[in-house]
Amino acid sequence: MQQTENDYPGFWKAWMTAARPKTWGVALAPVFIGLSCALMQTGSIDLKVALATALLSVLMQAITNMENDAGYTKKKAEKGNRKGLPRATSLGWLTVAEVERAIRLLAVAAIVDTAYLISVGGAVMALITAASIICAYCYMGGPKPLAYTPFSELCVFLFFGLTAVCGTFYLQTGKVTIACAVMACAMGMIATAVLVVNNYRDIAHDASIGRKTLAVLMGERRTEALYEALLTGPFILTAALAIGLKAPAFIIVAAALPQARKLIRTLPEKRAYELNPVLFATVKLELLFSALTTLGAVLHWLIAK
Repeated sequence: MQQTENDYPGFWKAWMTAARPKTWGVALAPVFIGLSCALMQTGSIDLKVALATALLSVLMQAITNMENDAGYTKKKAEKGNRKGLPRATSLGWLTVAEVERAIRLLAVAAIVDTAYLISVGGAVMALITAASIICAYCYMGGPKPLAYTPFSELCVFLFFGLTAVCGTFYLQTGKVTIACAVMACAMGMIATAVLVVNNYRDIAHDASIGRKTLAVLMGERRTEALYEALLTGPFILTAALAIGLKAPAFIIVAAALPQARKLIRTLPEKRAYELNPVLFATVKLELLFSALTTLGAVLHWLIAK
């Protein structure tokens, strides 16, 4: 059942509704992957740089979530047929102005964090942070929000896959390798699958307000096929990488495959609010895949020593 303004949950819960910490795993998982690739490459990790990288990723995810919350309300896009998670501004728990002030504060924190990372990785980090903030704003802000187009999945793949993994690896090693890029693609595919579930759930609602998401354009059947490809591809890429690097320890990643197959079977069977647990289960799959990949990298490093 949808919550209402009368269900005000308190200050902390209202802000957590806007920031959506349950999705922060999408931001942290690629950092873990980048760090595991760096460990294989160099045999060590700079912990201070790793923590700063993780903080920046979480800040960008929170900014994106809060901009989405406020932007959706500003555009009066909330309708009765929406089946997604509650939005703090739409429910009146927070005002758009309050959320936008918080976004600016988080952006300042991201800039400060970036200043430190620039001292480590150079000016490229400034470009990455600037591009991330702009993309976060453009997701629901501006005259033509990305959320109203079929390109939001591509942005997730680029920023929560390629950029996050390769950026983390670059900060640790000063370069980007093919192996790192392959794992970045694997991580980007699962992160994209999270958004695919979100848009699949809201096909009817999005179509009714003129949002031409990829799911709206493709329809349910093709979106289901896309979800299957996005959850199967990472295991194929990891297997290919294990063979190419002669790193059998990565076979441990296969332990997450049953969960992926279960989600693929479950998606077509669920509708409306039933898809919210599928969305969070996809986030958990990304975290599991990341954890197993990290474990495989550590085992490979120990064996190779």
